[in-house]
Amino acid sequence: MASLHPLIGSGYKGDPDHAGGTLSCHCADAPVEVTLSSDVVFNHACGCSKCWKPAGALFSVVGVVPREKLAVTANAAKLRVVDRAAAIQRNACSECGVHLFGRIEVDHPFKGLDFVHTELSPGAGQDGWQEPQFAAFVSSIIEQGFSPDRMGEVRGALKDAGLESYDCLSPTLMDLIATFTAKKAGTFNAKV
Repeated sequence: MASLHPLIGSGYKGDPDHAGGTLSCHCADAPVEVTLSSDVVFNHACGCSKCWKPAGALFSVVGVVPREKLAVTANAAKLRVVDRAAAIQRNACSECGVHLFGRIEVDHPFKGLDFVHTELSPGAGQDGWQEPQFAAFVSSIIEQGFSPDRMGEVRGALKDAGLESYDCLSPTLMDLIATFTAKKAGTFNAKV
């Protein structure tokens, strides 16, 4: 089986007092740099086909930070949006292809949060960022060519690594989406 992701099952644990840091693309010359002024939350393994993954990995590891906590601090001119039609506008380096951050500009429950890959920090993510909390969109790896007959093996490996696997997002995030949708529709009633 291909690697789930280098951080998954590695024993990596984040530092609850982590205050942020820099992320860089893979360019040896003039890398794009993004600075985060906080740790990420909801860091998770993602099996979707849109997120950037390291070579040979079945999953990405992606977390979110408030938009105002992210600043592009070097070589911003190299950034391009991968798919302008997508809800998450993934900003990637036009030279090496690495996704530096994803930003939502449309009306969406997660607007105001930027999606980032903390493994892009010095030391391959081993510097205190929140460790992965769960695995999302697990079945989506089938759409990318993984055998459905081996999904039990993948879910077992995720469980062994301490990650609950979902074919959507975690219950807390699904509740946030439902609350946003109910408020927008005028059906939200916190007293029921």
